Amino acid sequence: PDMSTMAWSPLLLTLVTLCTGSWAQAVLTQPSSVSGSLGQRVSITCSGSSNNVGYGNYVSWFQQIQGSAPRTLIYGATSRASGVPDRFSGSRSGNTATLTISSLQAEDEADYFCASYQSGNTAQCSRPGGSETK
Repeated sequence: PDMSTMAWSPLLLTLVTLCTGSWAQAVLTQPSSVSGSLGQRVSITCSGSSNNVGYGNYVSWFQQIQGSAPRTLIYGATSRASGVPDRFSGSRSGNTATLTISSLQAEDEADYFCASYQSGNTAQCSRPGGSETK
């Protein structure tokens, strides 16, 4: 498609709720999808509890583009991984972590998921393969 068409078409970021800790209640939740147009600011939340997200700055964010392996975007809640564009940023407040894309680009169309250290254990995350991305 030509760029003028793409600029007006919303990009759908399909977010997958993937992370569970050692116990059933230790589940991190994300919205099922977030959409935005090119150039817009988009925020994705990851909510947990005081046992995981709220336990400290142990949250990581991952991006998986269809057909590719997951890529780490953010670790330690706020630190960008090497080579990640500075339009991606992370923050945490209480039991909620947020991934923000300051200016959405076409290549950001992907699945995004969070993971967090679980107090006393490591939260387990499944892979986001099979989720729908439009």
